[in-house]
Amino acid sequence: MSTLPVATAATGTAAPTVTVVVIVHDDAERLPRAVSSVRAQTLRDIEIVISDDHSTDATPRVAAALAAQDDRIRVLRLERNSGGCGAPRNRALETARAPFVMFLDSDDELPPRACELLLGAHAGADLDFTMGAVERVRTDTGDVSPWMAHLFARRRTVRGIEDEPRLLFEPLSTNKMYRREFLDRHSLRFPEGLHYEDQLFTARAYTLARAFTVLTEPVYRWYIAPHAAADAATISNRRHLISNVRDRITVARLIDDFLAEQGVPDAVREEKDHKFLSHDLRLYAGDLPHRDPEWVREFAAEVLPYLEGLSAAAFGRMRRDERVVVGLLREGRYEEARLAARGLGHGVGPRALATDARGRTYWGGTLPRTDAGRADLDLTELDLTGCPFASARFRHEILRVGRGEGGTVELALRTHDPARRLPLAPLPALLHVSPAGRRLTVPLRMDPAGRGVFEGTVRLRPAAATLPAHGFRGVRHPVLEVTDGRRGGGAGGAAGNTGVLLAPLDFAPFEVAGAGRHRVVVEPEGRDAGRLQLRWRPGGVVGRLLGPVVQKGPVRRAAKALIGTR
Repeated sequence: MSTLPVATAATGTAAPTVTVVVIVHDDAERLPRAVSSVRAQTLRDIEIVISDDHSTDATPRVAAALAAQDDRIRVLRLERNSGGCGAPRNRALETARAPFVMFLDSDDELPPRACELLLGAHAGADLDFTMGAVERVRTDTGDVSPWMAHLFARRRTVRGIEDEPRLLFEPLSTNKMYRREFLDRHSLRFPEGLHYEDQLFTARAYTLARAFTVLTEPVYRWYIAPHAAADAATISNRRHLISNVRDRITVARLIDDFLAEQGVPDAVREEKDHKFLSHDLRLYAGDLPHRDPEWVREFAAEVLPYLEGLSAAAFGRMRRDERVVVGLLREGRYEEARLAARGLGHGVGPRALATDARGRTYWGGTLPRTDAGRADLDLTELDLTGCPFASARFRHEILRVGRGEGGTVELALRTHDPARRLPLAPLPALLHVSPAGRRLTVPLRMDPAGRGVFEGTVRLRPAAATLPAHGFRGVRHPVLEVTDGRRGGGAGGAAGNTGVLLAPLDFAPFEVAGAGRHRVVVEPEGRDAGRLQLRWRPGGVVGRLLGPVVQKGPVRRAAKALIGTR
């Protein structure tokens, strides 16, 4: 794929110290922000290469205008769209003039001292690359959180990935400054025509590097759109495509082949396998409740052959609820796999248990057919019948969601008690929801409806929540607390057990009438477990003006002092 020449600003003859490659495709709106963050670097001796993957929007015009403003900027344009990040990065590398190289995506930013900090770590040290911490910024709320903070807790120089194989969990290429000579010596470039190119590139870089330094300071600002449309450009938003699954597995196989060629120790391979199981596979498993049965069947056909080659030690490190999903896929129990995936990370139990002649307990009402299935679905270690009641695994499902009288939300609930922890009698329970940290509790009764099954109804009135004067803007997921019916409990009592409420995945969202100064929408959670979700938005004048501003931090504290609370 050739690169078309485009008009650029004149570039000085002296070679810059660092080249920052900014890749872009159809992102005219955000490109100026990304480029501005590079122009604002405290290190001034920088070359900026905008590598345009044949955009069809206003990006070429915007890029040319940026180059006209700063003679450190050059613009490349691929003559046809590559569909990924690899080609535009590689083409820019071919023309980069600096001895050090960084990469930036057009929808992200560099903090002001990123280049200075990373280059400073190279000074006086024979390093192949340096890397620093990453700030993740949610585009919907503005919340900032660290990416894999435990990996950046202390500054250190790592002399070979075998000294710290857990770094394979950190696959970003964009929070690193590479010595150009290192990339050229190993012909290290990004794969093209394949998504998840960062994972292969960084795995190779980690393995080939003689030494690299990890900094604690943030050097990359990564913007995350958690509710972006499925057809958005971000690859992580395209997990619904089987081709996306196929690319992920292809990259994993390429990494395996490379590690084998390099003769890395078993500990490095185990860490890579553990990363695939606990991160890559976990992402798709969490999506299973929102996929149709045929998609799950295709997914299993793609992923299960690859899992056969992973190390037993890596499987032994998986969380039990994640192994259950794998086991159900192995057994061909696809609908049950979708049900099990709704509990990932939430301590949700099965609807039923099966026990074999040895007294081993397994997920679901059917004994596994295979040795692998038995290993994955075995819940005996959880001691579901004898563990503390607060840790018992129940399954709370909402059978029906609707508008009730007087501005209420009416819920018909069913609780599955697979280990028979609850007495066969009316069961006291509490429904909790906590907007703005103000808990609203509604009592209800669950009646026996079969062996290990209880049902009940409850009406929740959102307007009964006591909210701040400036209002509340956000999403909350109600939970259900049950007691063992003998020792009291409830509202935090010793016998209470609190779990999430799994809502129907496809009910039509609706707005609750009479919610006071707020608009409250009831909806299914769009991702993850598919919990019941209530979305508050301030409706009054004060709330509309101040609500988006005073949700957190110093502004919120000042607003509280000024307005007071009710």
